[in-house]
Amino acid sequence: MNQDTICALATANGIGAIGIIRVSGNQSFEIVNKIFEGKNLEKVDSHTVHYGFIKDEDETIDEVMISVFHAPKTFTTENSVEISFHGSPYIGKKILEALIKNGARMAKAGEFTMRAFMNGRIDLSQAESIADLIASENEASRKVALNQLKGGISNEISFLRNDLLNFTSLIELELDFAEEDVEFADRTALKSLLYKIEDKLNSLIESFQYGNAIKNGTAVAIIGKPNAGKSTLLNALLKEERAIVSNIAGTTRDTIEEILHIKGHAFRLIDTAGLRETADEIEAIGVKKAKEKVENAEILVYLADAGTDDLSEDVEMIKSLLRDDLKLIICATKIDEVVPTHYEKLEQIFRNNISTDFDFIKISAVENQNIQDLKNELSSYVEHLKSEEGNVVITNQRHYEALRKSLNSVKQVDEAVTSQITTELLAYELRNALEHLGEISGEFTNDEVLGNIFSKFCIGK
Repeated sequence: MNQDTICALATANGIGAIGIIRVSGNQSFEIVNKIFEGKNLEKVDSHTVHYGFIKDEDETIDEVMISVFHAPKTFTTENSVEISFHGSPYIGKKILEALIKNGARMAKAGEFTMRAFMNGRIDLSQAESIADLIASENEASRKVALNQLKGGISNEISFLRNDLLNFTSLIELELDFAEEDVEFADRTALKSLLYKIEDKLNSLIESFQYGNAIKNGTAVAIIGKPNAGKSTLLNALLKEERAIVSNIAGTTRDTIEEILHIKGHAFRLIDTAGLRETADEIEAIGVKKAKEKVENAEILVYLADAGTDDLSEDVEMIKSLLRDDLKLIICATKIDEVVPTHYEKLEQIFRNNISTDFDFIKISAVENQNIQDLKNELSSYVEHLKSEEGNVVITNQRHYEALRKSLNSVKQVDEAVTSQITTELLAYELRNALEHLGEISGEFTNDEVLGNIFSKFCIGK
């Protein structure tokens, strides 16, 4: 693969002020030289920019700026060229055709980053963080992805792995002297190290819930009986008329999803159909969808009309939706229409009938009363997920699974030491733990895993 010279559009598709085409490979300078009218790119210094024209035989395609980067100080560690052209998709297509005609080939998805990994410039977790950085949609996800790109996860794992590798080497040495019945590895020190590794792995695994909230956003289901004010609340949170608001019960028949950013965190707000028994077939489908959305939500915001006298149906509905891992916020809505003593009475009824912990907020979406209190509560939920022990946060499902396998393997090593099993079996368990830890950085992986990871990248990256 690395013998080919590859090219691809590095900027987004569509019209823009400029577009950039990347070229990487040993023949980059030679190939671009064939279509560039300007300086001889094979003789210019690295990290320099040059003005000229791209030509395909006798036809001038565009006026361009060429950036030249000599190996190994490039993203891929190969000779690289970037062509900045006027941002017409047609011009970009013509330049790519000229490059391919002269010896380059189109890059596959993620191939530039894969070359950086294969050539040792970055490890696998750093490669994945590049995709996360490109896809980041809020401040928190940007910071986490950048920290991972700097080697945050790799450094944490590397320290653990090196210590474990030292003990593994001593255990392997014992195998060479099996007939002499000697111990080179201090079992007490090994158990102490295993406890330390288990604590660190547990901390990283626990950070995944926070990392997942950062990367994918926190799902917030807005639930309640018809006309409780769900769509009005959604519009108030988004500060736009996103959902239809009507006094007619059952107006919302399908789920509406929108992203809300609060203090750098993303929340996926899901406005659902009002929960009630209905003979209307379409509305019944909406009610079913609403319940399904709650099953996949991290936060349930249940709305109860502050003017309601009978809350028995609301209480039963909340009880039917609760899970141990579901954050519950009950909002008394339309408080501008009732006296304070009435919605205070509502809170007490909920407290007396719902055993699980919940937050109670009194709001008026129409008058924008206490909407900020609800936003603060949503933000607080995500912040409480964050571990105080370190800055490294796991956001990648593959890393999470590898860490869980690593933790299980380390526990098996711990049991092996405690049980005083044979040195051969202990060495096997240690190698197994090392392999799972190495999966994160890519020291141990296979072509299928690599293909799956890099296939999700955009073509120019």
